Parts: sequence; structure tokens; C-alpha cells
Amino acid sequence: MTNIVVIGTSRGIGKELVLKLASNPEFNVYALSRNGSADFEKHSNIYFHPFDLSSKTVREDASKIFQSIGEIHFMVNNAGKLVNKPFLELTSNDIQSCYQTNILGVIQAVQAAVPFLEKQTSHVVNISSMGGFQGSVKFAGLSVYSTSKAALCSFTELFSEEYKETAISMNCLCLGAVQTEMLNEAFPGYKAPHSSEEMADYIADFLLNGHRFYRGKILPVSTTTP
Repeated sequence: MTNIVVIGTSRGIGKELVLKLASNPEFNVYALSRNGSADFEKHSNIYFHPFDLSSKTVREDASKIFQSIGEIHFMVNNAGKLVNKPFLELTSNDIQSCYQTNILGVIQAVQAAVPFLEKQTSHVVNISSMGGFQGSVKFAGLSVYSTSKAALCSFTELFSEEYKETAISMNCLCLGAVQTEMLNEAFPGYKAPHSSEEMADYIADFLLNGHRFYRGKILPVSTTTP
């Protein structure tokens, strides 16, 4: 059996990705997030674990879960926190909580995962945003969110350099507009060209095959602005 970990599965793309992957009976899919879904209970190969990237014990919490899994073949860091505020209105909590979920917690979760990823060929996919992609159009109010997602891009490159002699591949997808709850919060009324289900299909395919062609790459996935 192939073991796949997806972090950030409460709703939207993450939830749909878990369901897409679980359609293959040869996959064990481990869904890690603060909230589960009744849809997960319909699949015997989906295993939900309560997990919070904002916790002060992310690495320890993740390690306990990964120890119960054993080998991890694929991993997706999909969790994200949106802060949409004018720059001078940002509080210390806004900044710290956004960075903890979008980059610091991801780093800590990957630290916990490495011993279970390096046992075999594995692929880690980080989900960033076009807002964090260098040279892309930027939007007012998203300074904390977009810079935290830019940090995720940089982490992907640095991790890949440090682990280039291992069997662990890491890549980063910078997503454009997808019709999710988070998009509605950032751009109320905007109609995206892609649904969560469509993007989940794309990510699933890239997760399973992308490491054959890419390693340490930051890839834009967008046809529009935003």
C-alpha cells in the first residue's frame, strides 16, 4: 500500500484532494487538519487525525502521527491561513498566526516527516499562492498572507538543496484563482475559472508523477489575475 499524508483537509482543495486520492484502493490517505469531514467516513482507506499547525507542539504532534503510519510515500502541505487587512491595521497576532500556519508549522511538520520520507523514494508538494510567486501581481491587504506564502517557496528551494543527495523530492505549486471559501474571503464576488475538484485532480496527478520531472521547483498554476 502507498501511504499519502495531506495536511490541511478541512475544506476546499484539501478535502477534495483527499477524496480524489482515496478513490484508488491501493492508497492509504491520512487527512490531518483541525476538522474532519463526514465524507471521509465513507472511505475505509481515509484516516483522519486532528492536527493544528498553530499549535506550539507541531513537530511533536506530527511525529506521533507519523510513527503510527510508518513509511510516508507522498505528502502535501496544503493548509493555509488568510489575513486580509490594511498594512497598518495588522496586529502582532495577525502576523504570528498567519506565519505559523503558512510556513513555520509546515517546516516543523516536514522536520517530523523526514525520518519516514527518507526510507524510500518520496515526494513532498507544498501548496503556495500566486501571491507568493516572485514577479506576480500583488494585492493590497494581503501583505502577511502573500509574504508567508513566498517564504514557503523559498523553503522548498532550500530544503531541496539540503536533501538533494536523498530520495526525497520537494516541489511547490503556486495556485491562482480557485473557487474556494478562502478566495471568497480575499476577493468577494470574484468567480474563479476552476473549482476545488478540478484543482484537486491537478494536484493529485502532480503529486504522484511530478517528482519524475521536477525537484526543488516553484511552479505557477494560474491562467488569471488574481
